[in-house]
Amino acid sequence: MTNSTSPVRVRYAPSPTGIPHIGNIRTALFNWLLARNTDGQFIVRFEDTDRTRYDERSERAIFESLEWLGLEWDEGPDKGGPYAPYIQSERKQTYIDAAERLVNSGHAYYDDTTPEQLHALRERQRAAKQPQRYDGRGRHRSPEEIEESRKAGLPITIRLKVPDHGTVSFEDAVRGKVSFELKEIDDFVILKSDQMPTYHLAHIVDDKAMGITHVIRAEEWISSTPRHLLIHEALGIEPPIYVHASLILSKDRSKLGKRHGATSALEYRDRGYLADAVFNFIALLGWSPGDDTEVMSRDEIVRRFSIDRINDSPAIFDNEKLEWMNGVYIRNMSVDALVAELLPFMERPEAEGGLLDTVSRPIDRHYLTRLIPLVQERLKLLTEGVETLDFFFADNVNPAAEDLPGRKMDAEMTERALNAALELCRTVAPFEPERLEAEYRALAEKIEMKPGQLFSPIRVAITGKSFAPPLFDTMSAIGQDRCIDRIENAILILRSAAVTGA
Repeated sequence: MTNSTSPVRVRYAPSPTGIPHIGNIRTALFNWLLARNTDGQFIVRFEDTDRTRYDERSERAIFESLEWLGLEWDEGPDKGGPYAPYIQSERKQTYIDAAERLVNSGHAYYDDTTPEQLHALRERQRAAKQPQRYDGRGRHRSPEEIEESRKAGLPITIRLKVPDHGTVSFEDAVRGKVSFELKEIDDFVILKSDQMPTYHLAHIVDDKAMGITHVIRAEEWISSTPRHLLIHEALGIEPPIYVHASLILSKDRSKLGKRHGATSALEYRDRGYLADAVFNFIALLGWSPGDDTEVMSRDEIVRRFSIDRINDSPAIFDNEKLEWMNGVYIRNMSVDALVAELLPFMERPEAEGGLLDTVSRPIDRHYLTRLIPLVQERLKLLTEGVETLDFFFADNVNPAAEDLPGRKMDAEMTERALNAALELCRTVAPFEPERLEAEYRALAEKIEMKPGQLFSPIRVAITGKSFAPPLFDTMSAIGQDRCIDRIENAILILRSAAVTGA
């Protein structure tokens, strides 16, 4: 069975030891999609048994990432549920009991091998060019010897007893049958000396207790799966359906890392990506709807999601494609929705990428709503709203003198164009785009210039940029008085440059 039609119970079980990266969030997304596709349950569980690496900021970032992407969970640390607690460090006794059951049934044993002894063993194996692995010495320790070591304060672990021959196999929902030679697996620790479980034991005990039907996780866990199957067998419980999603590689097919850009969902949020676009993009990292469709609504992705369309070949993370997709989502938004998304970025402090601190906050939402249709087609990121719209909010702009002339124009010709533009700007009415365009085209003909030659210095004078939204819509939005001031200022800049020889 590769795909479920009955309600599933799946879980996202991160370790709160760092900000969740894109691969980790992809795992959460696939689990969430399967739960919603089958009207099942999506559970969040924190696997925090490594208390030395626990990071409270990481825990907050996990919740924040899920919330931003709209991956609401049905049970979890903050919501509770029938199988609480959903934090492993609060379930410690459950794991101790399971490990001791395995000892009592003969499937595991206490081991008093010290870290120093393990290190010496590995050094000998390295010198002999042998595989570095535990040699099973703890199997031969008597209960009396273990008790003496315990009294002496030596660290006591519990290891699973792995058969030294045969194979262990499982049916991966993505890759089919996968087999491992047992001789390649050494006896491994399931309960550490501090009586905290290893991941191998803890997640199996919890998955069983919480009724997890499918485990969707990254390909890197395939090599650990035989250990997990051995624990299932020793505990006498049926394993879930395993679904190992492919690796995510960068565009050059190297391991995805920070040098390829943002590595977490929250970084993409802060860089101006929309949650829906990131959701859509991540869903396609290793899953296909079965055709060439790329831009899909959340509901469509949920409806079309199935395990049997998860790919076993590596997924390629293409930042350019994500940016393109984000632009598509921005263009398809309503103006009011885009205004709501842009405002937090524009109202950031100037040092954090927002508008100039001299621009009063809160920003005039009504004015921004009027401006959005002028730039919506050009935006790919929400952060571009500031650089695209800043001149609408600034008190003045101060373009460089060398930026004012258009193509094949010298300073004298540019000043003549601006003087004519200024005279017309003072009198044209109504100050609306259609009237402005008609009047300025007539002016170009009157002063024997091409429209582009006249329009170019006007654009730079009033926006400070060579590329800006449509000129006459921009002039109308900026307003007549401010346009007059800016053209006057541009003429002064040209004259000052001529005087100084700049």
